[in-house]
Amino acid sequence: MDNQQITYRWFSKFFAIILACVFLLTFAETSSAADWLQKGKDMLGGSGLGGSSVASKALSTDEIGSGLKEALRVGSERVVEQLGKADGFNADPQIHIPLPENLKKVQSALNKVGMSSMVDDLELRLNRAAEAATPKAKKLFGDAIQEMTMDDAKAIYQGPNDAATSYFKGKMSKPLAEEMKPIIEESLAQVGAIQSYDKVMSEYKSLPFVPDAKADLTNHVLDKGMDGIFYYMAKEEAAIRQNPVKRTTELLQRVFGAK
Repeated sequence: MDNQQITYRWFSKFFAIILACVFLLTFAETSSAADWLQKGKDMLGGSGLGGSSVASKALSTDEIGSGLKEALRVGSERVVEQLGKADGFNADPQIHIPLPENLKKVQSALNKVGMSSMVDDLELRLNRAAEAATPKAKKLFGDAIQEMTMDDAKAIYQGPNDAATSYFKGKMSKPLAEEMKPIIEESLAQVGAIQSYDKVMSEYKSLPFVPDAKADLTNHVLDKGMDGIFYYMAKEEAAIRQNPVKRTTELLQRVFGAK
């Protein structure tokens, strides 16, 4: 075996161990960061590398960060694909979008007069609007990942278990809301939610002695939609590390120990 082959094998092994340590520290749910750090040191100590100068020089900070970005890219694409289709929100009890709180009294009043189906239809259409708007988030996740610096990676490394999701929230919440709001407004009209809302409110106002009620459908769907996206992004953080089936690229397989 020549020196080039040896260097390549040591580089690959060292790269995998370092990235594994980064993710174990970031996403460990049942152990403290200190415990995972010790495990990472043990891995390095038992790898046969012994702090080799060849392996250390071969590994650049950019290459360390690339594994983190790859995992986050794969995870975010899965989330967008899952939620941005029919019933991505509507059929999922974890993120299903209910009626706005201000419409609860409208729902109660119409249920009493046998018009519950109208309110159910409105709720369905709110979820359909979120599903139609979610694919817009794909590019924003990609932009946030590309903008990640080594300082960002270090903060994730040293942060709590949801550090990557918190990074995305900090980077994306405002631009994601700005990008998705007009899409949701358009989607609400396209899926018939606005028309459904107008019918519901018309029937409600025709009832005697009911209090005034109104709701901001756009901001309600926007807030709940973003909550759903980040809810599943947090789950993807751990899933890539824990489940070999989730490691769909060569880099992820190498980083997370696929044999």
